[in-house]
This record gives sequence, C-alpha cells and structure tokens, in this order.
Amino acid sequence: MTRRFTGDRLVVATHNKGKLEEFSALLAPLGITCVSAGDLGLGEPEETETTFLGNGRIKAHAAAKASGLPALADDSGLTVDALDGAPGVYTADWAFTPQGRDFAMAMEKTHRLLEEAGAPLPRRAQFRCTLVLAWPDGHDEHAEGACEGQLVWPRRGAEGHGYDPMFQPDGFELTFGEMDAAQKNTISHRARAVEKMLAKCFR
Repeated sequence: MTRRFTGDRLVVATHNKGKLEEFSALLAPLGITCVSAGDLGLGEPEETETTFLGNGRIKAHAAAKASGLPALADDSGLTVDALDGAPGVYTADWAFTPQGRDFAMAMEKTHRLLEEAGAPLPRRAQFRCTLVLAWPDGHDEHAEGACEGQLVWPRRGAEGHGYDPMFQPDGFELTFGEMDAAQKNTISHRARAVEKMLAKCFR
C-alpha cells in the first residue's frame, strides 16, 4: 500500500542549495515547506550502495531519522551504454578533485574512454534519477525517471551543470548545456521522477 505524504514540512536530504530551491519550487504550490539537511546541520552519510535506489535510501533514511520529519532524497547520474552503464552511481566521483568537482575533467575522461573503446556513433546514454521519500518510522516510497539521448563531442553550451554540455536528449538538436533551465526542466530525468513521485505520494 502506497503511503501518502500528509504533512506540511519536508526535509530535502541535500547540502546543495540549488537542489533545495528546485524541490521547494515544485512543492510550494502544494503548501509544503522544504528545509535542507544542510540547513538543519545534519551530516552527509556515506553512500556505500551500488545502485541509485540504494544510495537514495541511505540519504533519505538518515535525514528522516535525524530530523524526525519525512525526508526526500535523490540520487542521479549518467549511464553510458558503450561503457557498460558507467559512470552510473559514480558520476560525481569521476569529477572528484581535492579542490572540488571538475566536470570538464569528467567529460574528457568519458570521451577518452569511448574513443579508446572504439564506441560507434551515436553513443547512447541516459540521465537517470531515483527519488526516495522516507519517514522516521523507516517506511519509504520511491520513483524513477530517465532521459534518453546521446553523447556529443566537442561539448556544447554553458548552461546547466555536470555532464549537460555533452548530453543531447532524443528529439532535440540542442544539448542540455545549450538549453535554458525552463526547457530542460520539462524533459529532464529529475522532472520525470518528480512527476511520478508527486502523483504517487503528494496529489
């Protein structure tokens, strides 16, 4: 039996201000106030699972348990067919440097690996997002969204973040890096996961 969200306050299990703003905007029309795990001074749990759902559950349950409020977490990344689904859950790790995340470096690494593998064109890839809504009593619900496309090189556009300048969604001539946020947010993996979660637990 699917559990519905019935409160008016929700923790977004993130320390990313942009992600908090994104979810706040989506949930405000429903009369829900969002607060981030960072704002509550909660730590970031170690993500030790090998799936988006597993890591989403770690983050959502940690925030729900620590705050005593329902918590929403998302885990997302890029999967590349010719790289057997990599980088997948390790998408952010591929961009890791001691000075912070460097996605230009991560995109160059991905392109290099595709070239070394002799991957044929088009180089199919998917952005994937899994959302997990957890309650303090340990119950959770989840929803998944994906956006299909191909990787292009050289990368194009300065909008968005992460792998956006390298990803061209199906049906469009532009990369995510060339789209404005409003256009991207109607077709993105996160938008699709959010729509499913809203239908499942909030409306």
